[in-house]
Amino acid sequence: MDADALYADVIDKYSRHINPNLAKLMAFAGFGVEMRAEGCYIYDHEGRQFLDCLGGYGTFTVGHRHPKVIEAVQKQLGLITLSGKAFFSKNAADLAEKLAEITPEGVEFSFFCNSGAEAVEAALKFSKGATGRIKIVSTTESFHGKTLGALSIMGRAKYRKGYEPLLPGVHFVPFGDAEAACQAIDDDTACMIVEPIQGEGGIIVPPDGYLRELRKACDKHGAFLIFDEVQTGLGRTGKMFACEHDGVSPDIMTLAKALGGGVMPLGAVTGTAAIWDAIYSVNPLSHTSTFGGNPLACAAGLAGLQVIQEEGLVQRSAELGVVLKDGLQSVADKHSKWVSEVRGKGLMVGLEFAEDEVGELVVAQLLNHGVCVAYALNNPRVLRFEPPLIITQEQIEFAVDAVDKALVETDELLASLV
Repeated sequence: MDADALYADVIDKYSRHINPNLAKLMAFAGFGVEMRAEGCYIYDHEGRQFLDCLGGYGTFTVGHRHPKVIEAVQKQLGLITLSGKAFFSKNAADLAEKLAEITPEGVEFSFFCNSGAEAVEAALKFSKGATGRIKIVSTTESFHGKTLGALSIMGRAKYRKGYEPLLPGVHFVPFGDAEAACQAIDDDTACMIVEPIQGEGGIIVPPDGYLRELRKACDKHGAFLIFDEVQTGLGRTGKMFACEHDGVSPDIMTLAKALGGGVMPLGAVTGTAAIWDAIYSVNPLSHTSTFGGNPLACAAGLAGLQVIQEEGLVQRSAELGVVLKDGLQSVADKHSKWVSEVRGKGLMVGLEFAEDEVGELVVAQLLNHGVCVAYALNNPRVLRFEPPLIITQEQIEFAVDAVDKALVETDELLASLV
């Protein structure tokens, strides 16, 4: 099948059997069919090479198909893949121990699942179960997943609309506003859940000390503090976990995306011994997952963490994040008519446009220049850059130059429409 026929076949099947409206949107933006990937690059059905600056929304921290992760998964395929569920799993035990070593102080236990949304569901369930309370405090423009529980605490009304009533007792406060959060957290609160840096909200970095104030409020009222580090965790922001920028430990933390080493789906909810005792002491089977923590996924997770540590990717993210942010800022200064702000930490950087629709046009132009990015789900004015942490300075410079060219072309296109 030639490239054109393959593309037409895939679009047809998406339209008839997956999501016809999404098919139209992706085709309009110029996305092809991904056929293979390696390191920082994705290759489409026509053999075109794209520098992956989206990184699977933070999934490909160690790049696509890192040799050490692939080797670990291939070795595990020759032993056991999915758990028989009646026996102990060495890989799950080893991964839980490794997470206890690197997570913030007091976070000692892990429950493994398959995705960030599942981890959030477990975190909410554990909070309500351990406290006996109903109230949950979340933030506006937050993103925690689209399952019903996670959707209940999503700070974007357009995604909740049509699926209500959802979980009762959810209270939203502005992200970054410690005073509003402290007023909302009371003796009826089970938990507050927050992203240390909002991802889908548009790479929003809160004021210094914000998380510390939330910690104090939760401690005062006996509520749990949940950090959703699904997108920010494992080196993305220049720290192993983004909450470390404020020097704060959560009661519960959710992980996924990068946890699977860019090869396997893997999520985890991690937390304190007191919470695990409250949930599992009465019933050791009170929360389980058939596929969560399977040997294959945990092998990938262990290998991915090993790569992050051995290759110094956390420090690399901090250093190259400055290069990326400074580069994008120079482009923003040049195109101040269209770009209003550059922000972020580490290799999690957002480029915000002054007007709607500009981001969509720039995404399409960037594809023509061999760079893959996407705008934030809760703020389409923001292009977010989350490349693999193995990206080189030369590749960052290539991406920045492409953004400059894409903005020039977008400006010319919009001028021609006036």
